[in-house]
Amino acid sequence: MNDGALREPTFLVLTALAAQPQHGYGVLRDVETISDGQVKLRAGTLYAALDRLHAEGWVEVDREEVVDSRLRRYYRLTEPGAARLAAEVQRRQRHTTAAEQRLQLRDAGGLA
Repeated sequence: MNDGALREPTFLVLTALAAQPQHGYGVLRDVETISDGQVKLRAGTLYAALDRLHAEGWVEVDREEVVDSRLRRYYRLTEPGAARLAAEVQRRQRHTTAAEQRLQLRDAGGLA
């Protein structure tokens, strides 16, 4: 398992899949919503990321269906993927807490 920090797009894709399985376009829209429009993945980027996340064992194909003569593949977060996302959330929370504490010190005149 890769224990390094997740890149923002990877973090957002895993987050998008955390609640329920989604197809690619749903993930694209959800990532944009979660990031308040700051991250807009292209389809090619998303599917390359999903292939990589599948190889890591963090996502898997949940099901496939044909809609309007096109194959729609749904992806879901695996247990190892959920564990990796949870670890990243904890890491980011620790960093956020440290930043908040240091800003409070600064505001209180504790740092020059």
